[in-house]
Amino acid sequence: MKAPFYVAIAMAIGLIVLLGYFLHLDILVNLRIVLLEWAVILSAVALLVGTANLFYVHWRKFTTAQPNGFYSAVLIISFVITLVVVGWFGPTHAYSMWIFNNIQVPIEGSLMALLTVLLAFAGVRLFRRKPNLISILFIGTAILILFATGPLFGINLPGLSELRAWIAQVPAVAGARGILLGVALGTIATGLRVLMGADRPYGG
Repeated sequence: MKAPFYVAIAMAIGLIVLLGYFLHLDILVNLRIVLLEWAVILSAVALLVGTANLFYVHWRKFTTAQPNGFYSAVLIISFVITLVVVGWFGPTHAYSMWIFNNIQVPIEGSLMALLTVLLAFAGVRLFRRKPNLISILFIGTAILILFATGPLFGINLPGLSELRAWIAQVPAVAGARGILLGVALGTIATGLRVLMGADRPYGG
């Protein structure tokens, strides 16, 4: 009896929220607002549970002397210090901003630099394995963006920065919008499948 009950609850809640956007009835609008507020609260609770689980997993890994336990200790210490500082002084305090600007931002910059190297390596492998027009365009665009972004031994080639700006504002934005449209269509399709009971991620 659990499966039909869960399916009915999921379908009813989904239909109420969906109809609340299209039918301007007070009862539907109020129910939609309440259900969305509950969803936000549940998302926050899920975030807290996930954070606690992350802390517990790395604590157990550190206390049981598993491989790479040192990195788990670094994560736990960083997590506790950041939580205490931000929780006590607030997210906009000078101490909190120091942690963000001197730890978080350099780590993000390092990850972006690593991503750049990996993309260049993937482009070279793609060109060697399947040399066609797409791979040539990929390699050429990557090299152009790298040269236009970083200093080229003090040399300023005319038109290079303008070409980079055009690539970033026209083809790159078009590709990003296509990805966002694909994500939106996939989300809508998944939501419709949940509403129709075809997908049951809630365990029904």
